[in-house]
Amino acid sequence: MAAVSLRDVRKSYTPELQVIHGVNMEIKDGEFIVILGPSGCGKSTLLRMVAGLETITSGEIVIGDRVVNNLEPKDRDIAMVFQNYALYPHMSVYDNMAYGLRIRGLSQNEISERVNKAAAILELKRFLDRKPRALSGGQRQRVAMGRAIVREPQVFLFDEPLSNLDAKLRVQMRGELQSLHRRLGTTSLFVTHDQVEAMTLAQRMIVMNAGNAEQIGAPLEVYAKPATTFVAGFIGSPPMNLMPKDGKLLGVRPEHLEPCAASEAMITIDVDLIEPLGADIIVYGHEVKPGGDPSSARVAARLPADAKAQAGKLPVRYDRANEHWFDPQSGKRIDA
Repeated sequence: MAAVSLRDVRKSYTPELQVIHGVNMEIKDGEFIVILGPSGCGKSTLLRMVAGLETITSGEIVIGDRVVNNLEPKDRDIAMVFQNYALYPHMSVYDNMAYGLRIRGLSQNEISERVNKAAAILELKRFLDRKPRALSGGQRQRVAMGRAIVREPQVFLFDEPLSNLDAKLRVQMRGELQSLHRRLGTTSLFVTHDQVEAMTLAQRMIVMNAGNAEQIGAPLEVYAKPATTFVAGFIGSPPMNLMPKDGKLLGVRPEHLEPCAASEAMITIDVDLIEPLGADIIVYGHEVKPGGDPSSARVAARLPADAKAQAGKLPVRYDRANEHWFDPQSGKRIDA
């Protein structure tokens, strides 16, 4: 295991096309870091630079006590798990997991010991003789993780490994990843666009936006105090409501709104859509200005399932402790 340092890491394909704009982060030995962001934000590029699959334009990447900028992927002591499993279809599960160890020249006894140990951790022992085509998507992804585990690397790199799985399997695999990290304690970087994966797996997360690290912090810290309007609008389901007020941007999360009498209203929503979700409902609409006309600000409220929501005007209130304020020009958080 090893700590990882990203020191002003930048990536440009041409002088005009800059995709990573100076990311800095100190990752502790054994920490599970999630790199989160929408498509095209640079999260996979950042991971591939750590892996050595992309060259860096400037800055330093340090794994353990070595600057690895100029090292080949095989020399960085990392193991990577990809979105598409990348298994050899003609090989058994055992041989898929053992292949990299054979290339490195390990003895057959050590290979067998490592493969069987990883198979036991991932509950794959009864599938060792099968070919990938005889496995489910979740089992194939576990084989891909097993192939990484047997290498006993200093760092695990995961590039959206759950995105090809259905919703139920994703939940199951998140639990397996948490259990795996508790057992092995290996430093891990995990890329995803799914905020639920990020919130449930990360010890800390990097929220990426257009090649910039918008915010780095623990999941609940990022949720409770988003550093920018981008983070506020990306974390949360539905995302934070952002409304112009007094020359600033007021942010209030949908789950902090509650119906009230018109005389107590802090926001009035002109309801467009109601989505029942079982335990609760989500009401979507526009903020109504004091003069009675809807503003351009979209507003969502997450309410209990028994809330009497219907089309028309819905007055809501919130605790002022749950207010967030942002500068409308820079988008940065304003703290009192």
